[in-house]
Amino acid sequence: MSQNANTARVALLTRDTATGASQALLEQVHGAFGVTPNMFKAVANSPAALASMWGAFGALGNGTLGARLGEQLAVAIADINDCEYCLAAHTALGRKAGATSDEMAAAQAGQSQDPKTAAALKFATSVVRNRARIGAGDVDALREAGFDDGQVVEIVAHVALNLFTNYVNVALAVPVDFPQVKLRAK
Repeated sequence: MSQNANTARVALLTRDTATGASQALLEQVHGAFGVTPNMFKAVANSPAALASMWGAFGALGNGTLGARLGEQLAVAIADINDCEYCLAAHTALGRKAGATSDEMAAAQAGQSQDPKTAAALKFATSVVRNRARIGAGDVDALREAGFDDGQVVEIVAHVALNLFTNYVNVALAVPVDFPQVKLRAK
């Protein structure tokens, strides 16, 4: 069965069509963004999944890494997973968090001029590419770059959240509702 590029594989629920817990969570999402991004409309089909995703965004948003690094990690992971939706969304959010266009483009390639950011990107992309089968030296490199153990765990949590969102958007063909950003050629 062919799929229209603008048609998700699940219903995109709105604050008017969602029910119960999803409706209340979509109100929170809309309040935070000023709009309700399509990804959340798709995930709203499962109140448990939406609560999990929204809760993780909130918890990590209050973490110690900062919004800018979180968005840089997100675009690096999105590019590896060919998630156009997350690449577009997190590039926009990274710019909003203070990163330049060049910094977001470099992060998409897993790179940064800042040594600490570069270490975080290298670690996160290694976790994704190796399905978390990394060595003690990978964690030691993060510590040497200035991250404490709590921040190491927080980076792994960002990886997990981004895998969740990448998989939702790619598997369910969620239409991109942020300004498009091209995936890198591989």
